[in-house]
This record gives sequence, structure tokens and C-alpha cells, in this order.
Amino acid sequence: MSPAFHIGPWPIAAPAVLAPMAGVTDRPFRILARSLGAALAASEMITSDTRLWNSRKSRQRMNHEGEPEPRVVQLAGAEPEALAEAAHRNVDLGAQIIDINMGCPAKKVCNRLCGSALLQDEALVARILDAVVRAVGDRVPVTLKTRTGWDREHRNGVAIARIAAASGIAALVIHGRTRADFYAGEAEYDTIAAIRAAVPIPVIANGDIVDAAKARQVLSVTGTAGVMIGRAAHGAPWIFREVNELLTTGVAPPPLSRAALRAIVLGHLQAIYAFHGEDSGLRIARKHLGWYGRLLTHAPDARAQCMAPDSTAAQFAVAGRLFDDWVERADAARRDAARQVAC
Repeated sequence: MSPAFHIGPWPIAAPAVLAPMAGVTDRPFRILARSLGAALAASEMITSDTRLWNSRKSRQRMNHEGEPEPRVVQLAGAEPEALAEAAHRNVDLGAQIIDINMGCPAKKVCNRLCGSALLQDEALVARILDAVVRAVGDRVPVTLKTRTGWDREHRNGVAIARIAAASGIAALVIHGRTRADFYAGEAEYDTIAAIRAAVPIPVIANGDIVDAAKARQVLSVTGTAGVMIGRAAHGAPWIFREVNELLTTGVAPPPLSRAALRAIVLGHLQAIYAFHGEDSGLRIARKHLGWYGRLLTHAPDARAQCMAPDSTAAQFAVAGRLFDDWVERADAARRDAARQVAC
């Protein structure tokens, strides 16, 4: 199958990619999403302030052991020289694509004039992108994730995209909202389409892509090279399999069996525990089990049961029991249906 698009020298095999999300897209989740069809999976956002890299959190965010290529690292900052140095050091550590974050709307990020706050200063945007491309562009491609503007009165996404293309940025991801919107309202697919038409580099659409049908609609409306999926992957990393199959073949794949979903969930838990250790692993797994628990409609208190254990072993046992019961209920229903047909 021919690639959906290229980022620099890298062929991107399928149109659906995973969005970087702080506190979610750690190495276990990235590897899982890639195994289920995500064509790219960027790291959680890493600060460009290298003085903070000695923390356990930063070291883990820069750990890419076992990840399939290309390995993508997302950086955030406001100083061109610091971002250039951070990019250089991450490439030395194995990054194969550097992504610059100018899309995060969080107050703690924007208050440092990072993330989407940078959209207020187009000259600074140009200096940052020029500096990072000069620092590593001869070794790896540099991409940019951004929004349609700072607010609806200052919607400068097209201008930012043109600056990016002129700076040598290899691809753009556009979240279809302004910073002021955060995640409210509907994504501006018409603005994404205008950005795509304004630049000669691949553009990836992001925002409100909740399933395969919506992904197909967004690609049709925007004409972008691909789609980036974030919140819809919470508790459903198999969404990439569904989206890519529909977009590449025109036919939705059959749903995964409950047994297959159980294996994915329990395998993910084991990967979390192995990567993060006992205390952090227990806490981080609770978040994912809260999302996976939406599958367990037969057990309204499933989430509470998964939150209660105070060790990873106990948590894994509870999750295993709940998902075993969920699978057995489906098997029993099939056996009953078969008996009724036989009668």
C-alpha cells in the first residue's frame, strides 16, 4: 500500500495519527496506539528548558525504547535558542521528527508565553521555527502543531502556516479552534481547508474526530493529508484501526471481539506497570481504567472497583475479573442464541 503522505524522508503509511497529550501519550500508550494502526505517535510535550530534564518525568518522556520509527518528540518553549538546543539534544537521543507545540491552550503553558500564546507574536513564531530548522533540519524534519489563531478576532492560522512553510517546516497539524475557544464549540474545518490550500506542505486536521465516519467527513471537507485523533482515543486506542481501514479501503472493519479488547486492556495495564513502577503505575492505570471501564456496561460500579485497589497486583486482578466476566457474558449470549437456532 502506498503511503498516505510523507514528512521529510518518512513515508507515513496511513492517514490517522495520535495527538500528543500530556499525561496520556506516554511510551506504553504510544506503542499501543502504533500497534493498533496509528501512523505516528508523538511524545508528551517536553519543555525546552534543559535545566528541568533531570526530573523522572522528563527522563521518561524522552524514553523511546521499543518504539517503531519514526520517533516523534514534541517540544514546547518560547526562546528560539532554547528550543533549537532542545531539538538538537533530542535528535542526539533518537528523535526522528521534532514537533513544535504552538497549540496547547492550557493556562499554565500560555502564561509562560508558550503553546498557543505564541500565536500573538508572528515575528517570534518565525524566529523559533527558523532556529529549530537551522539546528536540526539537515538531520530530521521539523513539524508544527498549532491552532487557527489566538481568538476569533485574531484568526491568523493562514499567516502562521505560510511562515512555517517559508521556514522549512515539513508538515503542519491544525487544531480547528482558537486558543480562546479551548475545546468549546465546533472545530473550524473551513479554516483548516483554507490553511491547507495556502501552503505546499502536508496539513493534518485535528479536532472533534470521534470516529471513522467523522474522519472521512473531515478529510473530504478539508482536503488534508491526514487526521490527528486525541480525546477519542481515550479508552479506545483501536480507533486508529477503524479509521484507517475505512479511509484506505472504504469499508469499516468488523469490530474487535470482546476477548481481543480484553487482551488489549490487560496488556496495556502490564505495560504501564512495567514502565512507571508501582506507585506511579497504579495511579496512571486508574486514569486509563476509568476510560476502559465505559465498555463494562454490565457493571455500573466498574470504575469504582478499579479505583479502590492500593497495589498494581490487586488492581490488575480486579480489572481481569471484570473483563473476564464481560467476555463470558458475550460468550454465554452467543451460546444461548445458537441453542435457540438449533431448536
